[in-house]
Amino acid sequence: MEKMFLEEARSIEIFDECDILICGGGAAGHSAAIAAARAGAKNIVLMERYGYMGGDATGGYVIMVPHLSYKNKQFVRGLQEEWFQRLKNIPGAVMGPEGADVGSNDPEKLDRWSVFWDATSSCEDSPKRVVRSVYFEPNQLKIEMDKMLKEEEARIRVYCHSWACRPIMEGDAVKGVIFESKEGRKAILAKVVIDATGDGDIFSQTGAPFSEIKDYDTRSVSTALVFRVGGVDYERYFRTIRSQPEAFGKIARGLSQFVEGQSILPLASERNDVVWFNNWLKPMNCIDIKDLTKTEMLIRTNIREIIEYMRENAEGFENAFLYDIAPQLGARGSRRLQGEYIMTPLDYATHKEHDDVIAWHSTICRMNDSAPVEIPYRVLLPKKIDNLLVPGRHTSADAVAFDWISLIPQCVGTGQAAGVAAAVAAEQGTTVRDVDIKRVQDILVEQDVPLPRRKDVDPEYTELLEANDYGLYTKIAKMAKENPEEVLKYRQP
Repeated sequence: MEKMFLEEARSIEIFDECDILICGGGAAGHSAAIAAARAGAKNIVLMERYGYMGGDATGGYVIMVPHLSYKNKQFVRGLQEEWFQRLKNIPGAVMGPEGADVGSNDPEKLDRWSVFWDATSSCEDSPKRVVRSVYFEPNQLKIEMDKMLKEEEARIRVYCHSWACRPIMEGDAVKGVIFESKEGRKAILAKVVIDATGDGDIFSQTGAPFSEIKDYDTRSVSTALVFRVGGVDYERYFRTIRSQPEAFGKIARGLSQFVEGQSILPLASERNDVVWFNNWLKPMNCIDIKDLTKTEMLIRTNIREIIEYMRENAEGFENAFLYDIAPQLGARGSRRLQGEYIMTPLDYATHKEHDDVIAWHSTICRMNDSAPVEIPYRVLLPKKIDNLLVPGRHTSADAVAFDWISLIPQCVGTGQAAGVAAAVAAEQGTTVRDVDIKRVQDILVEQDVPLPRRKDVDPEYTELLEANDYGLYTKIAKMAKENPEEVLKYRQP
């Protein structure tokens, strides 16, 4: 029997009151705050447990944002693309295919961009092409995200080092959040709460249905601690292992010995002389204290040996040195909302249209060759609970589809939509459940988010998809028409 301690009841100071409270300043939460302010909301609070914004992108050093395009069109735009356009003004801060390179099958361009993970297509059922995937310097993005908030400081109040830990409930409605900080436990009241914690720290305590990661065959059931290594020549390394597959296999096996047989690999960054070592430690749950601790300790205590191994065995790493270690652990999966709509592999293997579409995204899914899928507003809405939206890494999807909807672009996209929806609800005096979705979509398009079936969006987007059967020329998509149940078991290689 577990030992328990009964905490005494006590009064908690109301620290602030607002129209929109956003818990978490990662890709989803930061986007929600900026989008809400630009949509006209005037009283927004953004709460973040660390001292910077960006979550995995800036703190976890997930320094590549993948698959923003399909063929020659970039479907993922809005605030996601704004990040990179702003970073272009900073020398060396960002790098990736753009313009005429996107969608190209020119051999020279393919060779140039093949050095970079996910900058060329990976579906075997389609000819190779260049893909808009972007590499960036995380500390420069931290600065730029702060600047974006500074531009909206009349509308957004930011509280860093504040950890949202418990919802304030009135029946089935969320009325605010209790948080912990160096100042102790306090509360913020709000008309709308956006849980952008990534792990459902708030919605999981409201009574809303959710599930946890239990499928150990997926990417999401893993954690990582990224570190960067300087003094390398990555292009030389990559071209060597591409020409010598046996050398790559030897290096991959050699590296795995330092992480209990799990996968760890160096990947390109925005500069040739620095790489980031991504890792996939399975099975790990990023809300499990023991798993989190093991991830941190296992990687850090083996970094020196990993670098020494690469110096001795990998061309281009002869002068390698530790550049830095990510300040926060890389989290891939934990709690998943079971919302008003749950995305599954059938959303990718068939063409589904949604009247409440709030993002039209290319993803990393190979079953439709990374063609865009429609993400409905309902994936942000918890069942039973009012005044709450749930964008980001814990958005409503099953264990398999979760792998494709939980990456940085989808966090930004769903966060941007949640912020706009909260702003419209505040403006019109409605709940987020009954919000005017058409007005939300209008504002999203104004914020450079292309959506389907709209006269104010370039018709070439739809024409491209129709001409290519929405990417459903793959073997797995064709199988879905005859045997949908098998598709639900699909695992991406």
